[in-house]
Amino acid sequence: MITTVDLTKRYGSTSAVDGLSFTVESGRVTGFLGPNGAGKSTTMRMVLGLDRPTRGHALIGGRPYVELREPLRRVGALLDARAVHGGRTARNHLLYLAQSNRLPVSRVGEMLDLVGLGQVGDRRIGGFSLGMSQRLGIAGALLGDPEVLLFDEPVNGLDPEGILWIRTLMRRLAAEGRTVFVSSHLMSEMAQTADHLVVIGKGRLIADSSVDAFIGRSSRRHVRVRSPELARLVPLLPQGHVTTHGDHVRVTGTTAGSVGETAAAAGIPLHELVEVEPSLESAYMELTQADTEFAADRS
Repeated sequence: MITTVDLTKRYGSTSAVDGLSFTVESGRVTGFLGPNGAGKSTTMRMVLGLDRPTRGHALIGGRPYVELREPLRRVGALLDARAVHGGRTARNHLLYLAQSNRLPVSRVGEMLDLVGLGQVGDRRIGGFSLGMSQRLGIAGALLGDPEVLLFDEPVNGLDPEGILWIRTLMRRLAAEGRTVFVSSHLMSEMAQTADHLVVIGKGRLIADSSVDAFIGRSSRRHVRVRSPELARLVPLLPQGHVTTHGDHVRVTGTTAGSVGETAAAAGIPLHELVEVEPSLESAYMELTQADTEFAADRS
């Protein structure tokens, strides 16, 4: 597993990461969410020993990354798909990684085929599209058959087939008992892929919970009610929990069953009665709005 304890990174008077403590467990996909500038990439870099914490520490399997021998056998990571030598071929890039960690050369061809680059393995990386570079980065992360995997925005540049492929891949890796930690801004993907969420804002922890529990924190869960006799119904509903939206009302803090029973007791017909669950995106927007550093005018 991945563990951070009081992980802190400061640049002068600016705190990029501020006292983060969380655990990423094996056997599930953990989504790492937060607004731009929240400190996600910096946190991942500290986990991988690329940045030194100002305070606190990050451990992988109980040890700092820098103490791991042949680290590709333990940890696979994709942080920046373009951070490779553009003059090398895809095959030579993976071959270099394999030789540096004493991995079988046969893994190179296997991983190229796995990510769909088998036919372009001898092309230079500099001519790759972003989606192809992402696939190559994933091949590099999987090269050592590691127990722990970190992906930073892995679906960037991928087409719909590629997005479905990596979603399926991450869930399969987690099902095999591996630790999968993935950062993404695509809420729709995280809703379909992640089992657990770590959410940060301005370098601080906002939430560390299951996806369902995170969504459950949202105040946007409500009951939508339409009736030709709303004027009679509204006074019977919980005061302070009803808002009018054109031809229907939204009621919070209650259930559809309770509203239905109230309407039935008063003989009020209902044309619509439904409990509306908030999406991961709406819950995320609500719970991180105070921690967004760069926010556009939505008016």
